[in-house]
Amino acid sequence: MILPIYLYGQSTLRKKSEDLPNNYPNIKELINNMLETMIKAEGVGLAAPQVGLNLNLFVIDATSIDDKEEPDLKNFKRVCINPKFTANSEQKKTAEEGCLSVPSIHENVARYIDITVEYYNENFEPIKEQLTFTKAKIFQHEMDHLEGIIFTDKINPLRKRMISNRLVSITKGKQKTSYKTKNL
Repeated sequence: MILPIYLYGQSTLRKKSEDLPNNYPNIKELINNMLETMIKAEGVGLAAPQVGLNLNLFVIDATSIDDKEEPDLKNFKRVCINPKFTANSEQKKTAEEGCLSVPSIHENVARYIDITVEYYNENFEPIKEQLTFTKAKIFQHEMDHLEGIIFTDKINPLRKRMISNRLVSITKGKQKTSYKTKNL
């Protein structure tokens, strides 16, 4: 089932999420709905707050990214429950990001190049892995959603002022999308 994606301005996007218990009802259905919603919206990641649930859960599917420098993105599909960072490099890289909750806006954000993470998969099996470059960037973007942080919070203040009218437009529901959304 396609879920509405909450847009910039919704209070749920600003709340810190809570851990998901392993007995959460209909978890498989929720995960499948989130994956279906993300794919329909042509995204590569979707966090539970973006569908109105302040739970530490997100899904990633970067298999649509065609990057000759990172061909293993074709296999980067994850369900991440109760994720946490365990280490990160000091080095960051700035790259363009977008977000399904902030449609039509793309800005440069600095992210750690290399991170180590722990989470549970959809079967509540513990996973620990090291992620680099685009994989690390996607993971960090989705982790921010669980903390109530939106990528526009991390951009240059001058750029944020320059896009402020567009952000207000999204908040007021004046932004058209090709996917189902929820705004104020």
